[in-house]
Amino acid sequence: MGRPTALARIARSMGMSQAVWRRHANPWSVWTRFTCLPLLVLAIWSRDLLGWAALIPVVLSLLWIWANPRVFPEPASLDSWGARAVLGERIHIYRPDDVAPHHILALKWLTWAPLIGVIPLIWGVWTLDPFATITGVVLTALPKMWFCDRMVWIAQDWQAAGHHWAELDDTG
Repeated sequence: MGRPTALARIARSMGMSQAVWRRHANPWSVWTRFTCLPLLVLAIWSRDLLGWAALIPVVLSLLWIWANPRVFPEPASLDSWGARAVLGERIHIYRPDDVAPHHILALKWLTWAPLIGVIPLIWGVWTLDPFATITGVVLTALPKMWFCDRMVWIAQDWQAAGHHWAELDDTG
């Protein structure tokens, strides 16, 4: 497999072991993952109401971000959209040479596209502007959903090329 990619090193630094990846393939993990950014934003936003006590919901939000891929059991099947999104992400991270060429440009765009929402998000959270905050969250989350959908496509192409999910057990 060669030298780990930057994405593989990041995943490992977050403790994404094979067991955690398998649990993260549970559709409940995938869908509840989309709560992470809004919860963190609300926690930070609460500083106006709670003052320094807002650190409690911020820490709880960060704990949820870490715990989310770990709290659900392994799925009974890998046939769901969410499971395939996670499988595609593992292929993208750990086996980038196996990603079909027609995905590469979209992956580059979809990896950076969520940054479009960061400016209004930061501005909105800093100034407590609800329009800017919601705009930022949406502009960050929608490309992430599209990214997940691309991961499903990558997983389907990978499997159609004759690969088997068991091959991913040497990743993570």
